Amino acid sequence: MLPTRRIADLEVSALGLGCMGLTHAYGTPIGDAQADSLLLGALEAGVTLFDTAALYSFGANEELVGRILAPHRHEFVLASKCGIFRGPDGKRQIDGRPETLKRTCEDSLRRLRTDVIDLYYLHRWDKSVPIEDSVGALADMVRAGKVRHIGLSEVSAATLRRAYAVHPIAALQSEYSLWSRNVEIGALAACRELGVALVAFSPLGRAYLAGAIGSTEALDAGDLRRRLPRFQQSAIDRNAASLRVLRELADGLGCTPAQLALAWLLRRGEDVIPIPGTTTLAHLKENLRALDVRVDDAVRMRLDALFAPGTVEGDRYAPNRLVEIDTETFAAR
Repeated sequence: MLPTRRIADLEVSALGLGCMGLTHAYGTPIGDAQADSLLLGALEAGVTLFDTAALYSFGANEELVGRILAPHRHEFVLASKCGIFRGPDGKRQIDGRPETLKRTCEDSLRRLRTDVIDLYYLHRWDKSVPIEDSVGALADMVRAGKVRHIGLSEVSAATLRRAYAVHPIAALQSEYSLWSRNVEIGALAACRELGVALVAFSPLGRAYLAGAIGSTEALDAGDLRRRLPRFQQSAIDRNAASLRVLRELADGLGCTPAQLALAWLLRRGEDVIPIPGTTTLAHLKENLRALDVRVDDAVRMRLDALFAPGTVEGDRYAPNRLVEIDTETFAAR
């Protein structure tokens, strides 16, 4: 039995599973047999929060999750996201209009093979639509019984408060890890003020903090990270010193760098729920062992300073993606 945390009235495992990488962003999608082993193995290991989105492979990720996990629907909390879709030109498009969100919720329910989504996020705030209008549409879905709880992704404290005034927000999902601490500027405090859980995606820095990426060229040609400033070779080289210290600290505690990075994040508060992604059951079980790692004050303070805001080389996203998010930002080095 894994320790649990809460998202509104939902009890979830303290570490969830981000499902994006099964089909999307990080190279060749895994096969059905491997996906079956991972998802069912996660469930057997006690993971009870599974996170997907309409964006991921334009619905194929939801279909995969639905096909494998639908027979076990009563055993876990299902989270998905709306607001980014395939546009008429076949490309990624942000669309937060109420009629679009309601239509695509029906599509997600069908793909996920369920009657209700436990936690439904607005994946990105469409800044051409008032946040109140988009959240109002999600609130209509709650009243219709299609969604249990509403979430937001990558928004600022101010936007979270505006949204909450329309309908209670159960969770804010944002990137949060040792090297991505933007939520500490204001969003995390706003979450605590309002009683909103903070669901941390990419808690291992898209695998960098696990020590798995030593060069840009090692990434597949279609890998999303090739387009991210932090994964350009110059940034990888300049951030390597901090990664070496993380590895040394982990060695001293008898754990892996990934486990220490997750343990640091778990200690940020009981309202912080990391959702590391993986494509193998072995890595998932390694991540879960982070729950047994104890980070004392001395190690925590060392890590806080090592990855202090402003010390990491490179932005989280390329400029054309940074303009899409509403999260408060630290200046990149």
